[in-house]
Amino acid sequence: MNKERLTAFSDGVIAIIITIMVLELKVPHGATLAALAGLVPTFLSYVLSFIFVAIYWNNHHHLLHAARRVNGTILWANMHLLFWLSLIPFSTGWMGENNFAELPAAIYGVSMLMPAIAYFVLQGCIVRANGSDRSLAEALGRDIKGKISFVICVAGIGLAFVRPWLARAAYVLLASLWLIPDRRIERTIERG
Repeated sequence: MNKERLTAFSDGVIAIIITIMVLELKVPHGATLAALAGLVPTFLSYVLSFIFVAIYWNNHHHLLHAARRVNGTILWANMHLLFWLSLIPFSTGWMGENNFAELPAAIYGVSMLMPAIAYFVLQGCIVRANGSDRSLAEALGRDIKGKISFVICVAGIGLAFVRPWLARAAYVLLASLWLIPDRRIERTIERG
């Protein structure tokens, strides 16, 4: 199985996801700052989601680059990840259109949690398929950053029903945690 085909397909799907999200930004009806201000929640949710999708693309790129072989299980695990990523434009638009209201903010958190789980599954499939090459497994280690991410995401979902602004803060914290790319895999690739 050729991992370059998997990478190219995934890159294309992620590019389409970003395109769909930007198309959700509607032109304001009016030429005033007030008309533009009404789009601020939609724009902010777009920016946050763009960052998340970019983070996934970056880490996905490194993960597939580190893989020596790809099998059918990895293909399906990758499709699982892409499925959840493809739902981000919906939750982004819904949260932005409803000014970060409770339920849309919670659903947004779910749309962040599910790709995280899918990425974790994909990592495991790649490590198992490349079992003789332990460098990737060693690079991933205990994945403390990933485990903290799950906790932050679940907390954000719960906080959406208590104080939606705390959910937003949790999602921004989560994005900030991953804004600096995961260097573990990159260092492994550089070592050869």
